[in-house]
Amino acid sequence: MFRFIVRRVLQMILVFVATTFIVYALMFAAANDPVQALVGDRPVSPQLRAALTARYHLDDPFIVQYLRYLRELLHGDLGTQLSGRPVAGLLAQAWPYTLRLSALALLVIVVFGIGAGLVSGVRRGGVFDHATLILTLVIIGIPAFVLGFNLQYLFGVKWRVLPVTVGPDAGLTAYLLPAVILGSVALATAARLTRTAVVESLRADYVRTVTAIGLPRRRVIGVHVLRNSLIPVVTFLGVTIGELMAGSVVTERIFNIPGVGYQLYQGIHLQDGPTVAGIVSILVVVYLVCNLIVDLLYAALDPRIRDA
Repeated sequence: MFRFIVRRVLQMILVFVATTFIVYALMFAAANDPVQALVGDRPVSPQLRAALTARYHLDDPFIVQYLRYLRELLHGDLGTQLSGRPVAGLLAQAWPYTLRLSALALLVIVVFGIGAGLVSGVRRGGVFDHATLILTLVIIGIPAFVLGFNLQYLFGVKWRVLPVTVGPDAGLTAYLLPAVILGSVALATAARLTRTAVVESLRADYVRTVTAIGLPRRRVIGVHVLRNSLIPVVTFLGVTIGELMAGSVVTERIFNIPGVGYQLYQGIHLQDGPTVAGIVSILVVVYLVCNLIVDLLYAALDPRIRDA
C-alpha cells in the first residue's frame, strides 16, 4: 500500500508541474503588453515602463519567469492581481461560496443519482428504468447554461419559488437551484453508471450463490451488490468533485455567486493573467488531491488495484 501511495504522489507532482507550466505558458503568450495592463488606460512613460519591467522581471526569459512563479507558488504566494490585491485574499473570500455550492451539488448527485441508478438497476426493464434512461439522456444533451437560464426563469421569475440570484448573505435554500444545475450532468451520468454496475453485479456468480444459500434480497442488494457496484461510481465521484469546483464558472455567473468560478470568469474577462493562473493552479491541486483520495478508496474497495 505504501508503494502504491508513493507512485500516486509522484504522478501528482509531475501532473502539477506540467499543468502549471501549460497555464503559465498560455498566460505568457496571451499577454500583449503586461506593463500597460498593470497601469490600465493611463499613458506609460519610458521611465515607468523600465521601472515596472525591472520590478516584475518582465525582461527575463520565459523559463526563468516560470521557475520563479513555481517557486513562489510552492511557498504559498499565488501572485498579485493587476489591481494590486493578493490573489490569495481573493480566493479566501470566494472559497466558502464555491464549497457550499459544490457540497450541495455533490449531495444531490449522491442521493438522487446513485439512488435512481440503484433502483433502476434492480428493477431493470420496468417503467422507472425506462423513464430514468430517457430523462438522464435528455439532461446530458442539454448545455448547462441553457438549463440554468430556463430553470432560473421558471423557478425564479415565473413561479417565484426560489431566488433568481444568490447574494453574499443568502441561506442554503438559495443554493438549491444552482446546485441542481451544477450537478445535473454528473447526476445523470452517475445514475446511468450505477445502473450499469448494478445490472452487471446482479448477473455475477457470487450473487446467485448468496441468493441460493437463502440470504434476504435486501442484504444481497445492500451488501454484496452495492459494494461491488460502487467501485466505478466512487472513481467517477472523485473526478466529479474537481469538476464541480472548476465547472462552477457558468453556474456562478448565471446566479451571480461570488465564488471561485465567478472570480475566474472576471479574471478571464479582464485579461488578468495573475488571477487566472493563481486560481487555475489551486483548482489543479484540488483536482489532484481528489483523484488521490479516489485512488486510495479504490484500492481499499479492490485490493488487486494496489499491485497494478
